[in-house]
Amino acid sequence: MAGRIRDSDIAEVRDRNRIDELVGDYVALRPAGPGSLKGLCPFHDEKSPSFQVRTSHNTYHCFGCGAHGSAIDFLMQIDQLGFVEAVEKLADRVGYRLTYEGGGSSVQRDRGTRSRLLAANKAAAEFYAGELRAPGEAQRAREFLAERGFDQAAAEQFGCGFAPGGWEKLTKHLLGLGYSLDELEKAGLSVPGQRGHRDRFQRRLLWPIRDLGGDVVGFGARRLFDDDRIEAKYLNTPETSIYHKSKVLFGLDKAKRDIAKSRQAVIVEGYTDVMAMHLAGVPTAVASCGTAFGEDHVAVLRRLLLDDSFDRGEVIYVFDGDAAGQAAALKAFDGDQQFSAQTFIATAPDGMDPCELRQAKGDTAVRDLVARRSPLFTFAIRSILDEYDLGTVEGQTAALKRCVPLVAQIRQVELRDGYARRLAGWTGWADEAQVVRRVRETAGQPADQRQTSRRRVRPVEPSAPEGPALPPRDDPRLRVQREVLKSALQVPALAGPVYDTLPDDAFSHEGYLAVHRAILAAGGTSTGYSGASWVAAVTEAINPPSYGRLVAELAVEPMQSREADDHRYVSSMLTALQGALVERQVAEIKSRLQRISPVTDADEYHELFGDLVALEQYKKALRDQAIGGQWSA
Repeated sequence: MAGRIRDSDIAEVRDRNRIDELVGDYVALRPAGPGSLKGLCPFHDEKSPSFQVRTSHNTYHCFGCGAHGSAIDFLMQIDQLGFVEAVEKLADRVGYRLTYEGGGSSVQRDRGTRSRLLAANKAAAEFYAGELRAPGEAQRAREFLAERGFDQAAAEQFGCGFAPGGWEKLTKHLLGLGYSLDELEKAGLSVPGQRGHRDRFQRRLLWPIRDLGGDVVGFGARRLFDDDRIEAKYLNTPETSIYHKSKVLFGLDKAKRDIAKSRQAVIVEGYTDVMAMHLAGVPTAVASCGTAFGEDHVAVLRRLLLDDSFDRGEVIYVFDGDAAGQAAALKAFDGDQQFSAQTFIATAPDGMDPCELRQAKGDTAVRDLVARRSPLFTFAIRSILDEYDLGTVEGQTAALKRCVPLVAQIRQVELRDGYARRLAGWTGWADEAQVVRRVRETAGQPADQRQTSRRRVRPVEPSAPEGPALPPRDDPRLRVQREVLKSALQVPALAGPVYDTLPDDAFSHEGYLAVHRAILAAGGTSTGYSGASWVAAVTEAINPPSYGRLVAELAVEPMQSREADDHRYVSSMLTALQGALVERQVAEIKSRLQRISPVTDADEYHELFGDLVALEQYKKALRDQAIGGQWSA
C-alpha cells in the first residue's frame, strides 16, 4: 500500500488545477468582476447565482450555503470523495505523479475506493471497445450501428463497445489487471452466479455512461440477438456508489461546454438519438439513462445553463412523433416549470425519432427539427384540444373543462393570463374574459388581480451554517473593515506592510477581528505568501475555526474598487480604516478631557491634551495622504 502523500505534492496538485476550469466542468460561470466568476451553486438549489470563484486564489465560496475551499475541497464535495482520492484524481487530471512518503513513487489506490471503481469501469470500457472491432458475434453490433448511420469513427467518438458471450471474459480480464471480485461487483460489472462470478453484460452493444468529469461510471446495453435470455431491450448498470441513474445524462460530458456557451439544452430519449444529434450538428443533446428525466437531471442542467432568467436560455424536449412521444411531451409539462429558461418541444414527422430522421432526410433535417421547436405550453394544450370537436358547444365546453386546470398550473402570471386568452381563441369561446377569470380562480389567484411576477424556480433553502453569526456583507458601517481584510487576503503584497501595523482596535466586529488576528498569526501580509496557500494558512490559524467560512468569503468576494489601480484603492481603504480608528481615539480623549479638571488633575489633563494634539496632526496627515493618493508606512 502507498504511504502518505507528501505535503509539497498536495500543494502542487492544488495549485496546478485551475479552480475555474475544474468548477467549469460542473457549473456554467460568468464574469463577476476582476479575477472573479459566479454561477449557480452545485451544492444547493437556488434561483440566482451566489457561488463565486476567485481565479487569482484558486478558491471558491457560496454565499448561500457557505460551501468553500480549494480545488481539492470542491472535488471532495461534488464527487463525495475522500481527501486522498480527490488529490489522486486531481493529480491524474494534470498528469502529476505523486510521491508517497514511506511508499515510494506510486499511483496505487486502496482497494474498493471510488478511484478504483472508476478505473475498473474505464478498463471495462476499453475492453468492450476492443471487442467491438473483433470478428465473430460483434459483427451484429457493428451492423446495428451501420444500419442507423453510424460508422466506426462515430462508434469510437462515443466509446461504443460489445460485451462478448461466454461466462466471465470481462471478469477474467479485469482480475488479471489486479481488480478483486468484490470491486467488480461493487462497480456493477460482475454478478455472482451458480458457477461463480459472471459478466453482467453479455452479447450486447454497449455505450459507456460518463459523469460530468468524464469518468466512466456505468454502461447502457442494447439487446441484439433474439435468443438473448434477457428480453429487456436495454439494460443499465445498477445503482452503485458511483452510478446514480437519476443524476447522470448520456452525452453530457461532450455537451456540457456547448450547453454552457449557448445556454441551450436538447433532451432526447435514447443513446442513438444523442449520437445522431451530435453528428448532425446539435452538440447540446443529452438523454437520461434507463429512467425518466427527473428533478435531479433538471438540477444538473440548470447549473450548466446558468438558469436564472426566463429570457436567457432554452430547454428543448425532442420526442418521437408517435403517440408515445406525445404522451411523454405532456408528461414533461409537469417538470417544465422547474426551469427558469423557456421550454420548447420538437417532434419529428411520421413518428420518427431523431436517429431515424437523420437516416431518412439527413443532418439538415435534424437541425431544422430543433430550429422549428414550439413552446411546450402551446404543444401540450393544442395536443389536448385535438381530441375534441371544437365545432360544437359541447366540445368547446369539454375542452375548456380539461384545459383550464392545465393552464392554471403555469406559475408565471403573465404567461398564464396570455395562454388563458389563447385558450379562449383556440376553442372558439366568445367570452375571453370568462376564460381568463376561470383560469385565475383555478390557480388560486383573485379574478381581478392585475399584478404580474416572473416565473420562479422554487429554491431549496440552505440550512443555516453552524457557528457564530457572520457580519452582514452590506453593512455600510463595516464596509471599510471588510474591504481592508479582503485586500489583505487577496492582494497581500499591496496591503503589507502597512496592514500588519493595524491594531486590534481597528476592527469592531468580532468576526473581522478574528480574521485579522489569524492573518497576523499566519505571518502577516509581508510574508510573501499569496493565492490559495495564503488563504489556507489564514484559515488554519483562525480561531474559532467556524470563522473559516468568513475567511473563504473575504478571499473570493470582489473588492468594491472603481479605481483602475488596485494599489491606489487598497491604500485609500487602509487610510480610511486608520482614519476611522484615529477618529474614535480622538473622540475618546475629548470625552475624558471633559470629565477631568485642568486645575486639580493638571498632569493628566496636559498629558491627554498632548495626545490629542498628536492624534489631530496624524489625522491631518492621513487626510493629506488620501487626497494625494500616496501611502507609506
